[in-house]
Amino acid sequence: MHTPGRALVVGVTGIIGQTLSRQLVELGWEVYGLSRSGTNAPGVTSLRADLSDPASLRAALAGTRPELVAITAWTRMATEAENIAVNGGAVRNLLAALEDEKSLKHVALMTGLKHYLGPFEAYATGVMADTPFREEEPRLSSPNFYYAQEDELFDSAARNGFTWSVHRSHTVFGFATGNAMNMVLTISAYATICKERGLPFVFPGSEAQWNSVTDVTDADLLAEQIIWAGTHEAGQDEAFNIANGDVFRWRWLWPQIAAYFGLEWEGFEGEPRTLVEGMTGAREIWAEIAERHNLVEPDIDRVASWWHTDGDLGRNIEVLTDMNKSRKAGFLGFRDTRDSFFHYVEEYRKARILP
Repeated sequence: MHTPGRALVVGVTGIIGQTLSRQLVELGWEVYGLSRSGTNAPGVTSLRADLSDPASLRAALAGTRPELVAITAWTRMATEAENIAVNGGAVRNLLAALEDEKSLKHVALMTGLKHYLGPFEAYATGVMADTPFREEEPRLSSPNFYYAQEDELFDSAARNGFTWSVHRSHTVFGFATGNAMNMVLTISAYATICKERGLPFVFPGSEAQWNSVTDVTDADLLAEQIIWAGTHEAGQDEAFNIANGDVFRWRWLWPQIAAYFGLEWEGFEGEPRTLVEGMTGAREIWAEIAERHNLVEPDIDRVASWWHTDGDLGRNIEVLTDMNKSRKAGFLGFRDTRDSFFHYVEEYRKARILP
C-alpha cells in the first residue's frame, strides 16, 4: 500500500482540480493547490502563481517538495500556435520550478480527446482513427498543444527521473463554476432559461451526436484514475483514456433531462440549433433568475460555456473511447452516466448555483 505523502494539484479551482484535491485530502495526503486566484478548499494549502511566470512559480513552490503532481490546468488562446506556446510553456515552467526541490516521484497530466480529434482550428477534420479511440493510435499531423504538453512532460521526466501518466478524458461531468468544460452546468442553465422563457428544450447539436453512441467522463472517476496511476507501478509511464465505462445516445438521455426540468423537448431537426445562437440575451435573463432565487453566481459566463458544449455536441462523427488498457492495468473504476449527470445537478442545487 502506498503511504500518502505530499501532492501538488495545479489548477486546483477547476472542475478536476477541486475533486482531485478533495480525494487526496480524504486519503491523508498533504495537499498544495496552485492557481492564479487561490482556493479555500478544506485541508488544501493555497498557492498563487501564474504558470507563464517562472519567477512567481519558483517563489510559490519553494519548500513544498511534492512527490505527486497533477497538472489539470490549461488556457484557451486564439490560435493553436498560441495554445502550444502558452500551454506547453506552462508545463515546462512548472516542472522547471520544481527541479530544485528534487522531490518528484510522479507527474500526471490531464489532456483529452483532442489528442485523437485534433485542435480547435482543425477539430474532427483530419485523418482520424476509428472508434473507439485507443491509446496506441499515432499522433495526428496537425499541431496540437496536448502533444507539446506531453513532450515537455516526457523531457523533464527523462532528465529528472520521475514517472509520468497522461489522462485523456472525454467531456467532463463535474462540479465547478467559471470552467469551460462544464457540460452538466451548461445544459442545466440552458434548461433553466428555457423554462423561464417558456421555450422547448431543443437539442443544440448535430445529427451524428443525437443518434450515435458516445461516452463521457465523471470528474470523480478521473481523479481516482490520476491517484491510482501515481501510486501503482502499472499506471506509470503510460497514457490512459478515461471515460465512465458505459455508452449512451443523446436521443436517450435528452428526454430524461427535459423531464427532470419539467420541459417539452425537441431532438435534432435538419441542422444544429446552437446554444451560442439560441442563448442570445441569456446574461440578463440569468441575472434575473439569480436574483429571484438568491443564487450565488449571477454571471452566466461563469455558469455556462455555450461554445464548448456546442463544440462537443456539434461533432459530425461518432466519438467514444476504449477503456481496456486502463482495465488491464488494474484500474476498474466506473460510473453510470445518467446517475452522474443528475448527481451533479443536485450538487449545483444544494450549492445554490442552480435554482
